[in-house]
Amino acid sequence: MVERARGRVVQAGDTKVSDGNVANLITIVRILFAPVFLWLLLADAGDGGALRWIATVLFVVAIATDGLDGHLARRRNLVTNVGILLDPIADKVLIGGALVGLSILGELPWWVTILVLVREVGITVFRFSVLRDRVIPASRGGKLKTVLQSVAISVLLAPLPALADDLGLDAAVPWIVGAGALLMTVAVALTIVTGADYLLQAFTRNRRR
Repeated sequence: MVERARGRVVQAGDTKVSDGNVANLITIVRILFAPVFLWLLLADAGDGGALRWIATVLFVVAIATDGLDGHLARRRNLVTNVGILLDPIADKVLIGGALVGLSILGELPWWVTILVLVREVGITVFRFSVLRDRVIPASRGGKLKTVLQSVAISVLLAPLPALADDLGLDAAVPWIVGAGALLMTVAVALTIVTGADYLLQAFTRNRRR
């Protein structure tokens, strides 16, 4: 463990990598952003004011760092098992917090939030259950699912209908609401499909043993 702790943190190379490297630290910061974002979202109470905009920006910035830590890890050869596990957990904490917050505010049906959370928690538990045998990284479908969820949630978080109404663009409100609903529908569908794919792959691997 001491040797591991003294590994590379920032610089590229082929020597041992520290679990406390810069890519993993960015991932941890993303997790810490979640409670701050959720507090801002609920403090606004659906009014669409400054706190709601700050919460939206914080969510977008936090979820965008997903690409940053992954890029740093691959470019500087800082990929670790800890990072592979923490990265999807950070996304789930942020996305789960956003879904719960939107449902509390009555802006998203609870069944959508519960369905997504059951899938996300279930797959995370599955990953930990096979951790002794192997580390399962996020699949391409899983990454696309996260992107769609992030975009859909960002649209739902941003108080665009209220802004359009304030600007006298009443006709645009149904289109904005419809776009958010459509994006979330596609994201939920992909969430279900990728979850089923994980389970199918796990079943196939077990049958081959």
